[in-house]
Amino acid sequence: MFAPLTKYRHAFLIGLQSNLVYRWNFAVRGLFSLFHLTAVVLLWRAAFRGAGDTGIGGFNLGATITYFVTLLVLQFFISAFNEDYQISEDIRNGLINQFLLKPINYFGYRLSIFAAARLVSGALVLVPLAIALPALHGLLTFPHEGWRFALGLPAMALSALIQFSIAYCFGLLTFWFLEIQGLVILSMAVEAVLGGQMFPLDLLPAGILAVVKFLPFYYQMYFPAAIFTGRIGYADTVGGLAIELCWVAILFVISRGLWTRGLRRHTAVGG
Repeated sequence: MFAPLTKYRHAFLIGLQSNLVYRWNFAVRGLFSLFHLTAVVLLWRAAFRGAGDTGIGGFNLGATITYFVTLLVLQFFISAFNEDYQISEDIRNGLINQFLLKPINYFGYRLSIFAAARLVSGALVLVPLAIALPALHGLLTFPHEGWRFALGLPAMALSALIQFSIAYCFGLLTFWFLEIQGLVILSMAVEAVLGGQMFPLDLLPAGILAVVKFLPFYYQMYFPAAIFTGRIGYADTVGGLAIELCWVAILFVISRGLWTRGLRRHTAVGG
């Protein structure tokens, strides 16, 4: 029954071994992320000095720092760091050809590699976070509702699928464009703003936030972070999970369409 999944388990294990070879790259990246976190703390401390008792957007400094710490951890667990470039290189160098002759789904293969990479990077980021925890402990204020953990983990998994699917689609654009770097950079810039990486999205005007909630960028990073840190309630979480599922399905259909159409243009040379 599970025999077809064995090949993806092997792909996951290969990806795990490959990423463990470069574990120090992830560790150094995690260490340098502490400098980013330090800048965030200093910036928001300055912003909250004149905010008064109401805070900013109804949240105090502790809640805001908690949000950015959670965001930092989520980035290493669910972000697609360079999957789009890896897929692009597979297509450009003809390495994609081997997958056309074997009974393995390329999407499933790349997803297995992505999962392995995120497991390694997510585990390693906990080391520098443990170093910073004594200094941040007094600022961290997580809510205690049990449902946040129960619904936050599925939200994380769906967010990871959205992140991967978007990167996968950008990588497949190499079938049409020799260079996708400009498109990827543009996407990252939009994601940084509409994904809540620059500021919590609940600081947006209500009308704009209502529109952003229906975009995939909202669910790439902000949504699971908002669940874990108490920035959204139960009803919004359940509704958001439904929209997340819709985006996962939509992006899967788009990726299948790009793959099918791209192969019609592909000339199998090398590989």
